[in-house]
Amino acid sequence: MDQILGQVLRNAVWERLDMLADLANRADTDSLVSVARSELPRLTEGWRAMLSAHEPDERGDCPTCSTRWHRCKAPCSVWQVAHEHLVAGGLAPQQDLRGSWRKSKNSVPSQTRGPKATQAESTGRHALIPQVATR
Repeated sequence: MDQILGQVLRNAVWERLDMLADLANRADTDSLVSVARSELPRLTEGWRAMLSAHEPDERGDCPTCSTRWHRCKAPCSVWQVAHEHLVAGGLAPQQDLRGSWRKSKNSVPSQTRGPKATQAESTGRHALIPQVATR
């Protein structure tokens, strides 16, 4: 049951990100301004909440990414991705970002992918990564 709820949550997030990317690429100026005013504060708050959970502890380890047996030194992958997309990405030449995150998902380390997809998780537009790779 938890796997199904987790997949529903992940699908909802992917769908929301797809919708925002589509709006950014297709919306007229007035609609884009309206979406930016409503969504940018939500997105920045989301990034802040996620990054707060990954702030290094007094030993310089990420408390969220670290386990009892393996310490993850800061900056963890969450901070690295945040920097890449929020800071360095602004300096890089512009590219079509639609789908670029989807393509790079396959480079996510296998320990973060979770178990192999069950039948219930292997359907829909945003099925788990192992199913996407087999298409």
